[in-house]
Amino acid sequence: MKILVVVDSIDIENSSGSKANIALIQNLKKSGFEVLVYHYSRKEIFLEEINCKSIKEIKFSFMYFLSRVQRELSKLFKININKQVESLFGFSFTFFNDVNSIKKALENRDDFEPDWILTLSYASSFRPHKALLGIPQWHSKWLAYVHDPYPMHSYPRPYDWVEPGHQYKRDFFWEITEKSKYVVYPSQLLAEWMRGYYYNQVGKEIVIPHQIFEKDGNNAAISLPVFLNPDNFNILHAGSMMDARNPIALVNAFELFLNKNPEAKNHAKLLFIGKPSSFDAFIKEKQMNVSQIYLSDDYMSFQQVNAMQQAAAVNVILEAIGPISPFLPGKFPHCIQSQKPILLLGPYYSESKSLLGEEYPYWSEVTDFEKIQLLITDLYDNWLKNKNQIMDRPDLKYYLSSEHLKKVITELKF
Repeated sequence: MKILVVVDSIDIENSSGSKANIALIQNLKKSGFEVLVYHYSRKEIFLEEINCKSIKEIKFSFMYFLSRVQRELSKLFKININKQVESLFGFSFTFFNDVNSIKKALENRDDFEPDWILTLSYASSFRPHKALLGIPQWHSKWLAYVHDPYPMHSYPRPYDWVEPGHQYKRDFFWEITEKSKYVVYPSQLLAEWMRGYYYNQVGKEIVIPHQIFEKDGNNAAISLPVFLNPDNFNILHAGSMMDARNPIALVNAFELFLNKNPEAKNHAKLLFIGKPSSFDAFIKEKQMNVSQIYLSDDYMSFQQVNAMQQAAAVNVILEAIGPISPFLPGKFPHCIQSQKPILLLGPYYSESKSLLGEEYPYWSEVTDFEKIQLLITDLYDNWLKNKNQIMDRPDLKYYLSSEHLKKVITELKF
């Protein structure tokens, strides 16, 4: 079976969405499918044993000219007209030029007749999806992967807001759910959530979760940073903390844990690894009295972070404060792969909580710092008894594996 993948980026350092896309592409290949990847990463990138073609940006077009005029206005005169442009046309001039670039590359592709065309994106881009809308002969083979709600008004609180060009974007997404053969989601809860906005997708929804990609020696050559001693009780949060992902209760719970367990001060550490966030000032203030808290200066490479997740005693998944979290975090497969206990902080209605199971012991609401402190204490006591404790979940390993992916794809009806 041949699968053509059209994707925004396969740069592993680009975003968590790109990491998830790469793992999915790799597992498609591992499943035995013949895979051709067209990507708009703006540079040559090679994935092992996978044919990857970099899409060239069109630089001689009216849209390209308009996008550069807009950029120069912003640079020279500090005038940003993007809000007005999107209100009038739904998208930026750059978006339209990128879509045209992708569409042109696909129409001039090599002699490769796919059985399925899979569009992948990240954040709020969906450029490959827009390009596929312009190639109607492929709609009957189109697997439209939807990684997040769209447009922003479709997000659950507190992420939701009405952005410029909202109705254009909503109409665009309606077209995707209407014309694609299948609409693919990384989580069951997200599929159900989006059904409330796009009822025309009923009967077309399939779930392909973010993937574990196993490769021998992945972290063998990666040395751990000096601030992480693998012999210690390390609680690791890796990833961005948006405004809604609030770590304050976690930090306060950790401080309370240390006060109640003073012997832990010598070997317990709470680490935050990721880009700067609005919570940095709070964390730095806490560090003055709690030296066991570590905050990275900036983003660290995927290989480094993955090695740290494997070496941590506990990995933290921190979700938004709100009534529901239908997202499957991009790092969920990495946490399962590490076989370390997960401290899940999120709402009761959460895809991560659903997958871990109703009886999973290490879950708390994000703001319940007293319960979080009790969970940290329980995890610490278990660590003292066995510093090599593992969380072995063969059910989740299979669900996130190439074997399950192959089963889902081969059972699709043309």
